[in-house]
Amino acid sequence: MNTTAAPIVCIGGLNIDRKLKLLASALGGSSNPCESHETPGGVVRNVAENLARLGLPVALVAAVGDDAGGRMLLEQAAAVGMDTRAVIRLRRHASDSYTAVLAPDGSLELGLAAMPLVESLNPWALEASKALRATAALVVADGNLPTDAWPLLLGEARASDIPLVCVAVSEAKMERLPHDLQGLHMLIMNAGELATIAIDPFAAFADLHARGVACVLVSRGEAGLTLSCVGDGVRHWPAPQVHVVDVTGAGDALSAGVCASLLRAPNDFDTAARLGLDLAALTLQTEDSVHPDLTPSFLTDR
Repeated sequence: MNTTAAPIVCIGGLNIDRKLKLLASALGGSSNPCESHETPGGVVRNVAENLARLGLPVALVAAVGDDAGGRMLLEQAAAVGMDTRAVIRLRRHASDSYTAVLAPDGSLELGLAAMPLVESLNPWALEASKALRATAALVVADGNLPTDAWPLLLGEARASDIPLVCVAVSEAKMERLPHDLQGLHMLIMNAGELATIAIDPFAAFADLHARGVACVLVSRGEAGLTLSCVGDGVRHWPAPQVHVVDVTGAGDALSAGVCASLLRAPNDFDTAARLGLDLAALTLQTEDSVHPDLTPSFLTDR
């Protein structure tokens, strides 16, 4: 696998993140003072930007509108080094958006996803980027994708030696994943998303492995990471303790760190987990969805 030339193809959400941080505890049915911050966002877009800032070749497969927001998203993606030629531009549409209402401590109070354009990434639309995926070092797709996109991506993964990683996006969208997940190398999710499979984590791991997932990586926030792979026991890593400014994007940074590490050493899950946790910790300390000072030295100087 040539990680210096072959791209990491990232497929899924590309939207504007609007973050409203409450200055005090929320009062229902009333006006609440807050701070406002807007950045490019989308789970797979955030993963892609982290990877690009780490110096890795990244191609984005997504959809935007022909509005000012869409132009901003494409310009910013190109500026940080992402290949956006496979991004679909939809005329007479507003670009997708995600609004996060944050508590004063930076934790998520409420998330509002207005993301109709990602629904256009169906098998017919994905056919246009088939050749790009065939040359990838790794394919990363997020849980925003419509259900009918997954059989295509899973079939490609089974027919090739190109690993497919799914990054879950919410408990509500877990139902988009098909029952048959044969071909999925890794599923990255949080504890709430895992609980939609089964309340008992070990039962959930067993269910996902029976459905075809080789490895399941679960982020538990301050409690760290848990990994379950077929044929291996469950492993756990503690999370670094940092001052949290904003949780938005930390899980995406974790996913990017894990993917970046696995490109270099596909079976070294310890290094992958630690790199993912370190990158997530860095992201927790900024208001941006991706840390603006992230550079390739984060990988090379370790």
